[in-house]
Amino acid sequence: MSRWSPDDIAWNDFEPSRLDPDILKVIKAAAMVERNAGDYTAYLANVFRGDPDFIPIIEQWRAEEIQHGEVLGRYAEMADPAFDFRACFQRFREGYQVPVDRATSVRGSLTGELLARCIVETGTSSYYSALRDATDEPVLKFICHRIAGDEFRHYKTFYERMKLYAGRERIGLLRRVMVAVDRIRETDDDELAYAWHAANDPADMAYDLARCNLEYGRRAYGFFGRLHAERATTMVLKAIGLDPKGWLGDRARRFAWSKMQQRARKARAA
Repeated sequence: MSRWSPDDIAWNDFEPSRLDPDILKVIKAAAMVERNAGDYTAYLANVFRGDPDFIPIIEQWRAEEIQHGEVLGRYAEMADPAFDFRACFQRFREGYQVPVDRATSVRGSLTGELLARCIVETGTSSYYSALRDATDEPVLKFICHRIAGDEFRHYKTFYERMKLYAGRERIGLLRRVMVAVDRIRETDDDELAYAWHAANDPADMAYDLARCNLEYGRRAYGFFGRLHAERATTMVLKAIGLDPKGWLGDRARRFAWSKMQQRARKARAA
């Protein structure tokens, strides 16, 4: 069961004067993606239909992700009474859909599928940790802290399951690296961009992938600190099967922090 619920949140402690408008915008977009976990669950249930012991774990993951979306949506409506979470989420669903009817993993193996989930949970754990540390608004800080903890626990769940499949499928290191790189690159695909569009653009504005990625990126990347980027890199290396300690880990963490700064500068300049 989930370790917390909306009832644990002191909603009355909300201090609007301490909320950064840019953080609110990315929270609105995050609510879209988190709430959409139902489709991902259907996809994962198809892919892992031969592993009945894993299905309840997927369902629990779904419940917690949906709770994240509902809580973030409620917070966004409290912070901006003009924001209609349900209407925006419907707009998101109409414009972005997960291929739920696939019978096999888009990653080419079950190990690869779980590795990709580890990459996603790495990103969300570090993302909400960064938002928690960037905001002074107490209610949002509490929410982001709780969600970051859930996402880190999800990472560990998928990582432990991945190790079971890795022993059976014996996917090579190069293939694992390619899956991780591909999933990281997908952060620039339509999901986050369309979530931004659905949550923040006027109803009559046309969707533009490049514009929405820039709008999202110039805000989101700026919230990350070096510690968040380095911790995420360590988690990615571990998921791939590489030792995050030593010279390789040090170089990878420096590279990741450099790329994060570069992307933030590029987004702000654009």
